[in-house]
Amino acid sequence: MQKTGTAAFLAERVMTLVQGSHPIFIVLTVAVLATLFSLFMSNVGAIVVLARLVMSMAEIGGFDPRPLALMAAVCAANSFILPTHQVNALLMSSGGYRNIDYFKAGGGMTLIFLIVVMTAFYFFYL
Repeated sequence: MQKTGTAAFLAERVMTLVQGSHPIFIVLTVAVLATLFSLFMSNVGAIVVLARLVMSMAEIGGFDPRPLALMAAVCAANSFILPTHQVNALLMSSGGYRNIDYFKAGGGMTLIFLIVVMTAFYFFYL
């Protein structure tokens, strides 16, 4: 993504939506992007893809990129809605759970996770 310029392109497009607004919206954007990416790929894969994107977003917004990259790494662990983690997938098959069960239980946990992490990062790092 860095060599082809895709990270810079996506960062510019995302920042056009939130630039000029309160910094909490940039933190929220990074948190939601990391959460969404981790729902469809492994946590490590999500942060590898997002690291350069988030750092480009921080540079465009005039922020220190290190806290936002750390925020993306922490939020990549926020995968409660779908059984994308191997432990959740193991429990799904042996416990007879369905995707809707994970969505019901994990939806609230995902929101709580986002609120706590965003609040902590906003007050301690930005």
